[in-house]
Amino acid sequence: MDIKNFINNEEQIPLSGFWLDNYEPASGTIYGEIPNSNEDDVEKAYQAAKAAFPSWSNTSIDERSKIMLRIADLIEENLGALAAAESRDNGKPVWLAQAVDIPRASSNFRFYGHAITQYATKAHESVGKNTMNYTIRKPIGVVGCISPWNLPLYLFTWKIAPAIAAGNCVVAKPSEVTPATAYLLGEIVEKAGLPAGVLNIVHGNGASCGQAIVAHPDIKAISFTGGTTTGAHIARTAAPMFKKLSLELGGKNPNLIFADCDYDKMLDTTVRSSFANQGQICLCGSRIFVQQEIYERFKTDFVDRVKNLRVGHPDQSSTKVGAVVSAGHREKIEEYLAFAKAEPENYRILTGGNRVIVKEYEKGYYLEPTVIEVSSNDCKLNQEEIFGPVVTIMPFTDEAHALELANGTKYGLSATLWTNDLSRTMRMTQEIEAGIVWVNTWLNRDLRTPFGGVKDSGVGREGGFEALDFFTEPKNVCIEY
Repeated sequence: MDIKNFINNEEQIPLSGFWLDNYEPASGTIYGEIPNSNEDDVEKAYQAAKAAFPSWSNTSIDERSKIMLRIADLIEENLGALAAAESRDNGKPVWLAQAVDIPRASSNFRFYGHAITQYATKAHESVGKNTMNYTIRKPIGVVGCISPWNLPLYLFTWKIAPAIAAGNCVVAKPSEVTPATAYLLGEIVEKAGLPAGVLNIVHGNGASCGQAIVAHPDIKAISFTGGTTTGAHIARTAAPMFKKLSLELGGKNPNLIFADCDYDKMLDTTVRSSFANQGQICLCGSRIFVQQEIYERFKTDFVDRVKNLRVGHPDQSSTKVGAVVSAGHREKIEEYLAFAKAEPENYRILTGGNRVIVKEYEKGYYLEPTVIEVSSNDCKLNQEEIFGPVVTIMPFTDEAHALELANGTKYGLSATLWTNDLSRTMRMTQEIEAGIVWVNTWLNRDLRTPFGGVKDSGVGREGGFEALDFFTEPKNVCIEY
């Protein structure tokens, strides 16, 4: 599949003529090319967005809503093709893309298609002063949306849907590692009747394409999901231009398991929260802390379950763990595994730690799901984001110790708490340093609620009406009568 940029509702080749190879993780082979766009392509996309903005920003809310809902319907109608494209790009099992990623992309458009019709402004009457103050919210203009490779269409639409619903025009860059679903989305939005220039999709790497979007002086806001280091670079670039920023960055999420939990439910969910999408979800519980009373039982049961997770080609329905996203990413994960193997006094690999050779796909990027027992929360594997099928486990003694371990990193994206003690739940959810805390569940999301992290996990909130707030600017009007 040869992919092109989508600018002004037209497929376009990169102006530079430069292309990047597109790899299939499951087989380790090249299956197409994508544009390596630069500032010239971004400028072309910006001009298309700028030209479309006056009309789109003044399009009625009802009409915008109808188009958004048509996009949602078309995503659902193309579920199979989109799931296959995402699996081929990302290495995740097809069944997972069909069950989670593509339906959620549709839900993103459907939610904001409805939400924009309920987005209310505020009014305040000053009694006795004959004054009315009211706030209106206007779209920003042209905004930039940069999404990651781990949930390609899911997170791409998570950004562009509220931006478009609010009346903005968008220059968007999907990850160069997983471009196919964004390319197919271009066809969908055109078919749905989205006017030319409202959504423009430029492909390329971060240094040439992403940087051009962030540094463009007239792109007024940047919504980015990705690594903390890249997020810091974006902030340094954008801050002098006073751009609005939403940065959803890394995570090193704790999973706190108390002895009074629903053990069977906890075990099922913890296996899933550890290794879903090969552990390549920013919300995966990569640090597992278990109360001392049940630690040995959990360790035995958890390792037995992980050993039975089938690693295989994403097309096979029995596959639970597919390929990691790229050869380079597999090498990064293996560096952490090598570090653990070199220090057996600090790290004990309970299962996994090696490559997997899948028959007929020997060049694919497969790794065993890995569980490592650690002796300290201060260790390298507990402090740095591995972002792969690797989790660490260690015991804790009491509630205070659990909180110390949970909060003992620079990250603060999410946390999971397993307990049936209501008082403990109320105390700990107040004290855990994370943007979202799940209690006796995981990845259970309501699109009406805000999403984002604290500390080095980012700034700003996505989701709900907060996303519409981000993509608009308030204007206060004061009338004396």
